[in-house]
Amino acid sequence: MTLLPTTTKERIESLDMLRGFALLGIFIANMLTFHTPYFYIDPHSWFTIPSDVELYKWINVFVEASFYPIFAMLFGYGLNMQYEKAKRNGKPFAPIMAKRLAILMGFGLIHAIFVWSGDILFTYAVMGFIMIAAIRIPKKWLLPIAFIIYLIPTALLIVGVLLIEKVSPGELMDGYVDIQQIELAISAYAHGTYGEALIFRTFEWLMFGLTSAVMGVFMILPLIMIGAWFSKAKLFERAGEWKARISIVTVIALIAGFFIKYIPYMTDTTQSNQLLQQLIGGPILAIGYGGMIILLCQLTFFRTVFRPVAKAGRMSLTTYLTQSIVATIIFYGYGFGLYGKVDLETGMMIAIGIFVLQVIFAELWLMKFKMGPFEWIWRKGTYGKNVMKKEG
Repeated sequence: MTLLPTTTKERIESLDMLRGFALLGIFIANMLTFHTPYFYIDPHSWFTIPSDVELYKWINVFVEASFYPIFAMLFGYGLNMQYEKAKRNGKPFAPIMAKRLAILMGFGLIHAIFVWSGDILFTYAVMGFIMIAAIRIPKKWLLPIAFIIYLIPTALLIVGVLLIEKVSPGELMDGYVDIQQIELAISAYAHGTYGEALIFRTFEWLMFGLTSAVMGVFMILPLIMIGAWFSKAKLFERAGEWKARISIVTVIALIAGFFIKYIPYMTDTTQSNQLLQQLIGGPILAIGYGGMIILLCQLTFFRTVFRPVAKAGRMSLTTYLTQSIVATIIFYGYGFGLYGKVDLETGMMIAIGIFVLQVIFAELWLMKFKMGPFEWIWRKGTYGKNVMKKEG
Protein backbone atom coordinates (compact mmCIF):
# COMPACT_ATOMS: atom_id res chain seq x y z
CA MET A 1 0.00 0.00 0.00
CA THR A 2 1.21 3.53 -0.75
CA LEU A 3 0.49 6.91 0.73
CA LEU A 4 -1.95 8.94 -1.36
CA PRO A 5 -1.95 12.72 -1.92
CA THR A 6 -4.03 15.03 0.23
CA THR A 7 -7.53 15.49 -1.15
CA THR A 8 -9.33 18.81 -1.58
CA LYS A 9 -11.68 17.99 1.31
CA GLU A 10 -8.73 17.35 3.64
CA ARG A 11 -7.22 20.81 3.04
CA ILE A 12 -7.38 23.53 5.69
CA GLU A 13 -8.50 26.80 4.10
CA SER A 14 -6.90 29.08 6.71
CA LEU A 15 -3.57 27.33 6.12
CA ASP A 16 -3.84 27.99 2.37
CA MET A 17 -4.91 31.57 3.13
CA LEU A 18 -1.80 32.20 5.23
CA ARG A 19 0.37 30.57 2.59
CA GLY A 20 -1.14 32.89 -0.03
CA PHE A 21 -0.41 36.05 1.97
CA ALA A 22 3.10 34.75 2.70
CA LEU A 23 3.70 34.38 -1.03
CA LEU A 24 2.73 38.02 -1.56
CA GLY A 25 5.13 39.18 1.16
CA ILE A 26 7.93 37.00 -0.17
CA PHE A 27 7.41 38.36 -3.68
CA ILE A 28 7.54 41.99 -2.51
CA ALA A 29 10.81 41.24 -0.71
CA ASN A 30 12.23 39.23 -3.63
CA MET A 31 11.32 42.02 -6.05
CA LEU A 32 14.29 43.97 -4.65
CA THR A 33 16.60 41.31 -6.10
CA PHE A 34 14.77 41.12 -9.43
CA HIS A 35 15.37 44.76 -10.41
CA THR A 36 18.46 45.64 -8.33
CA PRO A 37 21.89 44.00 -7.67
CA TYR A 38 20.60 43.54 -4.14
CA PHE A 39 22.98 40.73 -3.13
CA TYR A 40 25.96 43.09 -3.43
CA ILE A 41 24.75 46.46 -2.18
CA ASP A 42 24.20 48.17 1.13
CA PRO A 43 20.55 49.13 0.62
CA HIS A 44 20.73 51.77 3.36
CA SER A 45 23.19 53.78 1.24
CA TRP A 46 22.29 52.53 -2.25
CA PHE A 47 18.83 54.10 -2.36
CA THR A 48 19.18 57.89 -2.43
CA ILE A 49 15.86 59.18 -3.83
CA PRO A 50 13.80 60.26 -0.77
CA SER A 51 10.76 58.19 -1.81
CA ASP A 52 12.97 55.10 -2.27
CA VAL A 53 14.68 55.65 1.09
CA GLU A 54 11.34 55.91 2.88
CA LEU A 55 9.71 52.98 1.07
CA TYR A 56 12.73 50.75 1.60
CA LYS A 57 12.55 51.46 5.32
CA TRP A 58 8.99 50.16 5.48
CA ILE A 59 9.67 47.16 3.24
CA ASN A 60 12.69 46.41 5.40
CA VAL A 61 10.70 46.67 8.63
CA PHE A 62 7.35 45.16 7.68
CA VAL A 63 8.19 42.73 4.88
CA GLU A 64 11.80 41.56 4.62
CA ALA A 65 12.62 38.44 6.69
CA SER A 66 9.04 38.32 8.05
CA PHE A 67 7.33 36.19 5.41
CA TYR A 68 9.81 33.47 4.50
CA PRO A 69 9.64 32.23 8.15
CA ILE A 70 5.88 31.83 7.70
CA PHE A 71 6.44 29.79 4.55
CA ALA A 72 9.08 27.65 6.26
CA MET A 73 6.79 26.97 9.22
CA LEU A 74 3.93 26.07 6.88
CA PHE A 75 6.28 23.68 5.08
CA GLY A 76 6.88 21.96 8.41
CA TYR A 77 3.17 22.02 9.20
CA GLY A 78 2.32 20.24 5.97
CA LEU A 79 5.16 17.77 6.35
CA ASN A 80 3.90 16.71 9.77
CA MET A 81 0.37 16.39 8.40
CA GLN A 82 1.71 13.96 5.82
CA TYR A 83 3.59 12.07 8.55
CA GLU A 84 0.54 11.79 10.78
CA LYS A 85 -1.64 10.74 7.85
CA ALA A 86 0.80 7.96 6.95
CA LYS A 87 1.02 6.86 10.59
CA ARG A 88 -2.76 6.91 10.95
CA ASN A 89 -3.25 4.80 7.81
CA GLY A 90 -0.40 2.43 8.62
CA LYS A 91 1.49 3.36 5.46
CA PRO A 92 5.19 4.11 4.92
CA PHE A 93 6.16 7.76 5.26
CA ALA A 94 9.89 8.00 4.57
CA PRO A 95 10.02 6.50 1.03
CA ILE A 96 7.20 8.65 -0.33
CA MET A 97 8.43 11.81 1.40
CA ALA A 98 11.97 11.20 0.14
CA LYS A 99 10.58 10.94 -3.38
CA ARG A 100 8.60 14.15 -2.95
CA LEU A 101 11.64 15.98 -1.63
CA ALA A 102 13.89 14.68 -4.40
CA ILE A 103 11.46 16.07 -6.98
CA LEU A 104 11.27 19.37 -5.04
CA MET A 105 15.06 19.50 -5.07
CA GLY A 106 14.94 19.05 -8.84
CA PHE A 107 12.48 21.93 -9.13
CA GLY A 108 14.81 24.03 -7.00
CA LEU A 109 17.90 23.29 -9.09
CA ILE A 110 16.13 24.02 -12.37
CA HIS A 111 14.64 27.20 -10.91
CA ALA A 112 17.97 28.40 -9.50
CA ILE A 113 20.06 27.74 -12.60
CA PHE A 114 17.63 28.59 -15.39
CA VAL A 115 15.36 31.25 -13.84
CA TRP A 116 16.51 32.94 -10.60
CA SER A 117 19.45 32.32 -8.29
CA GLY A 118 17.52 33.28 -5.16
CA ASP A 119 15.64 29.96 -5.13
CA ILE A 120 14.61 28.57 -1.73
CA LEU A 121 13.10 25.24 -2.87
CA PHE A 122 16.46 23.45 -2.95
CA THR A 123 17.15 24.46 0.65
CA TYR A 124 13.65 23.39 1.72
CA ALA A 125 14.19 20.00 0.11
CA VAL A 126 17.53 19.50 1.88
CA MET A 127 15.98 20.47 5.21
CA GLY A 128 13.05 18.19 4.42
CA PHE A 129 15.35 15.17 4.23
CA ILE A 130 16.56 15.99 7.75
CA MET A 131 12.95 16.38 8.85
CA ILE A 132 12.13 12.82 7.75
CA ALA A 133 13.99 11.81 10.90
CA ALA A 134 13.30 14.91 13.01
CA ILE A 135 9.53 14.70 12.52
CA ARG A 136 9.54 11.67 14.83
CA ILE A 137 10.82 13.74 17.76
CA PRO A 138 8.11 13.88 20.46
CA LYS A 139 6.13 17.10 20.57
CA LYS A 140 7.45 18.10 24.04
CA TRP A 141 11.05 18.06 22.75
CA LEU A 142 10.58 19.40 19.24
CA LEU A 143 10.08 23.09 20.12
CA PRO A 144 12.96 23.33 22.66
CA ILE A 145 15.33 21.64 20.19
CA ALA A 146 14.25 24.03 17.42
CA PHE A 147 14.91 27.05 19.66
CA ILE A 148 18.34 25.74 20.66
CA ILE A 149 19.37 25.09 17.04
CA TYR A 150 18.22 28.55 16.01
CA LEU A 151 19.08 30.81 18.93
CA ILE A 152 22.56 29.65 19.94
CA PRO A 153 24.23 30.07 16.49
CA THR A 154 22.25 33.26 15.89
CA ALA A 155 23.35 34.77 19.22
CA LEU A 156 26.97 33.78 18.58
CA LEU A 157 26.83 35.34 15.11
CA ILE A 158 25.34 38.62 16.32
CA VAL A 159 27.73 38.89 19.28
CA GLY A 160 30.70 38.01 17.06
CA VAL A 161 29.81 40.68 14.52
CA LEU A 162 29.22 43.20 17.31
CA LEU A 163 32.70 42.52 18.73
CA ILE A 164 34.29 42.97 15.29
CA GLU A 165 32.44 46.29 14.94
CA LYS A 166 33.78 47.43 18.31
CA VAL A 167 37.37 46.42 17.49
CA SER A 168 37.44 47.54 13.84
CA PRO A 169 34.60 49.99 13.08
CA GLY A 170 33.66 50.09 9.40
CA GLU A 171 35.62 46.98 8.43
CA LEU A 172 32.58 44.80 7.83
CA MET A 173 30.78 47.38 5.70
CA ASP A 174 33.94 47.98 3.65
CA GLY A 175 33.81 44.37 2.53
CA TYR A 176 30.03 44.22 2.30
CA VAL A 177 29.54 46.32 -0.83
CA ASP A 178 31.12 44.61 -3.85
CA ILE A 179 31.45 47.13 -6.69
CA GLN A 180 32.85 44.58 -9.12
CA GLN A 181 29.97 42.17 -8.54
CA ILE A 182 27.46 45.02 -8.87
CA GLU A 183 28.91 45.82 -12.29
CA LEU A 184 28.90 42.16 -13.31
CA ALA A 185 25.28 41.75 -12.18
CA ILE A 186 24.18 44.81 -14.15
CA SER A 187 26.12 43.60 -17.19
CA ALA A 188 24.60 40.10 -17.05
CA TYR A 189 21.03 40.90 -16.07
CA ALA A 190 20.44 44.34 -17.57
CA HIS A 191 22.36 43.98 -20.83
CA GLY A 192 23.32 40.33 -21.22
CA THR A 193 21.88 37.57 -23.37
CA TYR A 194 20.12 34.63 -21.75
CA GLY A 195 23.35 32.65 -21.96
CA GLU A 196 25.35 35.37 -20.22
CA ALA A 197 22.69 35.70 -17.53
CA LEU A 198 22.69 31.90 -17.13
CA ILE A 199 26.44 31.81 -16.49
CA PHE A 200 26.30 34.61 -13.92
CA ARG A 201 23.16 33.12 -12.31
CA THR A 202 24.91 29.77 -11.92
CA PHE A 203 27.85 31.51 -10.25
CA GLU A 204 25.46 33.35 -7.91
CA TRP A 205 23.68 30.16 -6.93
CA LEU A 206 26.93 28.33 -6.25
CA MET A 207 28.01 31.25 -4.07
CA PHE A 208 24.71 32.04 -2.31
CA GLY A 209 22.39 29.08 -2.92
CA LEU A 210 24.67 26.33 -1.66
CA THR A 211 25.69 28.51 1.27
CA SER A 212 21.99 28.97 2.03
CA ALA A 213 21.48 25.21 1.97
CA VAL A 214 24.27 24.74 4.52
CA MET A 215 23.22 27.66 6.72
CA GLY A 216 19.65 26.42 6.43
CA VAL A 217 20.39 23.91 9.17
CA PHE A 218 20.55 26.84 11.60
CA MET A 219 18.16 29.31 9.91
CA ILE A 220 15.48 27.31 8.06
CA LEU A 221 15.38 23.87 9.71
CA PRO A 222 14.37 25.25 13.14
CA LEU A 223 11.52 27.21 11.55
CA ILE A 224 10.33 24.06 9.79
CA MET A 225 10.53 22.23 13.13
CA ILE A 226 8.47 24.96 14.80
CA GLY A 227 5.88 24.56 12.03
CA ALA A 228 5.83 20.80 12.64
CA TRP A 229 5.30 21.49 16.35
CA PHE A 230 2.35 23.75 15.51
CA SER A 231 0.97 20.90 13.38
CA LYS A 232 1.34 18.39 16.22
CA ALA A 233 -0.50 20.88 18.45
CA LYS A 234 -3.21 21.22 15.75
CA LEU A 235 -2.95 25.02 15.70
CA PHE A 236 -5.10 25.61 12.61
CA GLU A 237 -7.59 22.86 13.41
CA ARG A 238 -8.14 24.18 16.97
CA ALA A 239 -7.83 27.90 16.23
CA GLY A 240 -11.49 28.52 17.08
CA GLU A 241 -11.13 27.28 20.67
CA TRP A 242 -7.70 28.89 21.13
CA LYS A 243 -8.66 32.41 20.01
CA ALA A 244 -7.76 34.03 23.35
CA ARG A 245 -4.30 32.44 23.51
CA ILE A 246 -3.59 33.15 19.86
CA SER A 247 -4.69 36.78 20.35
CA ILE A 248 -2.26 37.30 23.24
CA VAL A 249 0.67 35.75 21.37
CA THR A 250 -0.22 37.72 18.23
CA VAL A 251 -0.27 41.11 19.97
CA ILE A 252 3.01 40.44 21.81
CA ALA A 253 4.71 39.17 18.64
CA LEU A 254 3.53 42.10 16.52
CA ILE A 255 4.74 44.69 19.05
CA ALA A 256 8.04 42.94 19.84
CA GLY A 257 8.70 42.08 16.21
CA PHE A 258 8.09 45.61 14.98
CA PHE A 259 10.24 47.08 17.76
CA ILE A 260 13.20 44.80 17.04
CA LYS A 261 12.93 45.29 13.29
CA TYR A 262 12.91 49.07 13.77
CA ILE A 263 16.10 49.05 15.88
CA PRO A 264 18.46 49.97 12.97
CA TYR A 265 16.38 53.11 12.39
CA MET A 266 16.35 54.05 16.07
CA THR A 267 20.10 53.57 16.52
CA ASP A 268 22.39 52.75 13.58
CA THR A 269 22.30 50.45 10.55
CA THR A 270 25.32 48.43 11.65
CA GLN A 271 25.68 44.80 10.57
CA SER A 272 24.96 43.57 14.09
CA ASN A 273 21.75 45.62 14.25
CA GLN A 274 20.70 44.36 10.83
CA LEU A 275 21.33 40.76 11.89
CA LEU A 276 19.30 41.34 15.05
CA GLN A 277 16.56 42.88 12.95
CA GLN A 278 16.44 40.09 10.36
CA LEU A 279 17.20 36.96 12.40
CA ILE A 280 15.35 37.79 15.61
CA GLY A 281 12.80 40.44 14.69
CA GLY A 282 11.86 38.79 11.39
CA PRO A 283 10.59 35.46 12.77
CA ILE A 284 8.90 37.14 15.76
CA LEU A 285 6.96 39.47 13.46
CA ALA A 286 6.17 36.46 11.27
CA ILE A 287 4.51 34.79 14.27
CA GLY A 288 2.46 37.96 14.74
CA TYR A 289 1.40 38.03 11.09
CA GLY A 290 0.52 34.35 11.18
CA GLY A 291 -1.58 34.73 14.31
CA MET A 292 -3.36 37.74 12.82
CA ILE A 293 -4.34 35.84 9.66
CA ILE A 294 -5.45 32.81 11.68
CA LEU A 295 -7.68 35.02 13.82
CA LEU A 296 -9.09 36.87 10.81
CA CYS A 297 -9.89 33.51 9.20
CA GLN A 298 -12.35 32.90 12.03
CA LEU A 299 -14.48 35.64 10.46
CA THR A 300 -16.79 34.50 7.66
CA PHE A 301 -16.54 37.86 5.90
CA PHE A 302 -12.73 37.71 5.78
CA ARG A 303 -12.72 34.11 4.49
CA THR A 304 -15.25 34.97 1.79
CA VAL A 305 -13.48 38.14 0.56
CA PHE A 306 -9.98 36.67 0.55
CA ARG A 307 -10.82 33.10 -0.51
CA PRO A 308 -9.11 33.68 -3.88
CA VAL A 309 -5.85 34.36 -1.99
CA ALA A 310 -6.22 30.90 -0.46
CA LYS A 311 -6.49 29.49 -3.99
CA ALA A 312 -3.11 31.04 -4.83
CA GLY A 313 -1.78 29.54 -1.60
CA ARG A 314 -3.17 26.16 -2.56
CA MET A 315 -1.13 26.44 -5.77
CA SER A 316 1.94 27.67 -3.85
CA LEU A 317 4.56 25.93 -5.97
CA THR A 318 3.07 27.24 -9.21
CA THR A 319 2.61 30.71 -7.70
CA TYR A 320 6.19 30.87 -6.42
CA LEU A 321 7.81 29.63 -9.63
CA THR A 322 5.75 31.79 -11.97
CA GLN A 323 6.60 34.87 -9.92
CA SER A 324 10.26 34.33 -10.77
CA ILE A 325 9.55 33.50 -14.40
CA VAL A 326 7.44 36.60 -14.99
CA ALA A 327 9.70 38.94 -12.98
CA THR A 328 12.88 37.88 -14.77
CA ILE A 329 11.19 38.32 -18.15
CA ILE A 330 10.15 41.83 -17.13
CA PHE A 331 13.51 42.94 -15.75
CA TYR A 332 16.30 40.95 -17.44
CA GLY A 333 17.96 41.92 -20.69
CA TYR A 334 16.61 38.89 -22.56
CA GLY A 335 13.10 40.13 -21.69
CA PHE A 336 11.91 43.72 -21.36
CA GLY A 337 15.19 44.87 -19.82
CA LEU A 338 13.90 47.00 -16.94
CA TYR A 339 16.70 45.92 -14.58
CA GLY A 340 17.97 48.95 -12.69
CA LYS A 341 15.43 51.24 -14.37
CA VAL A 342 12.53 51.27 -11.91
CA ASP A 343 12.15 52.84 -8.48
CA LEU A 344 11.05 50.87 -5.43
CA GLU A 345 7.43 51.97 -5.63
CA THR A 346 7.15 50.79 -9.23
CA GLY A 347 8.82 47.51 -8.35
CA MET A 348 6.46 46.93 -5.44
CA MET A 349 3.39 47.77 -7.54
CA ILE A 350 4.59 45.35 -10.24
CA ALA A 351 4.86 42.64 -7.58
CA ILE A 352 1.35 43.35 -6.26
CA GLY A 353 -0.05 43.50 -9.81
CA ILE A 354 1.49 40.17 -10.76
CA PHE A 355 0.17 38.59 -7.56
CA VAL A 356 -3.36 39.86 -8.26
CA LEU A 357 -3.17 38.24 -11.71
CA GLN A 358 -1.92 35.04 -10.09
CA VAL A 359 -4.88 35.06 -7.69
CA ILE A 360 -7.28 35.44 -10.62
CA PHE A 361 -5.47 32.69 -12.52
CA ALA A 362 -5.62 30.37 -9.50
CA GLU A 363 -9.35 31.00 -9.07
CA LEU A 364 -10.05 30.17 -12.72
CA TRP A 365 -7.64 27.23 -12.88
CA LEU A 366 -9.00 25.52 -9.76
CA MET A 367 -12.54 25.74 -11.10
CA LYS A 368 -11.49 23.02 -13.56
CA PHE A 369 -8.50 21.30 -11.95
CA LYS A 370 -7.67 19.98 -8.49
CA MET A 371 -4.21 21.52 -8.34
CA GLY A 372 -1.80 23.83 -10.12
CA PRO A 373 0.29 22.67 -13.11
CA PHE A 374 3.57 22.44 -11.21
CA GLU A 375 1.78 20.72 -8.32
CA TRP A 376 0.50 18.17 -10.83
CA ILE A 377 4.02 17.42 -12.03
CA TRP A 378 5.12 17.06 -8.40
CA ARG A 379 2.23 14.75 -7.49
CA LYS A 380 2.51 12.75 -10.71
CA GLY A 381 6.21 12.18 -10.09
CA THR A 382 5.54 11.17 -6.50
CA TYR A 383 2.46 8.98 -6.75
CA GLY A 384 2.34 8.09 -10.43
CA LYS A 385 -1.40 8.80 -10.54
CA ASN A 386 -3.35 11.24 -12.66
CA VAL A 387 -4.98 13.40 -10.00
CA MET A 388 -5.31 16.58 -12.05
CA LYS A 389 -8.93 16.98 -13.10
CA LYS A 390 -11.81 17.53 -10.73
CA GLU A 391 -14.47 14.89 -10.55
CA GLY A 392 -17.75 15.60 -12.22
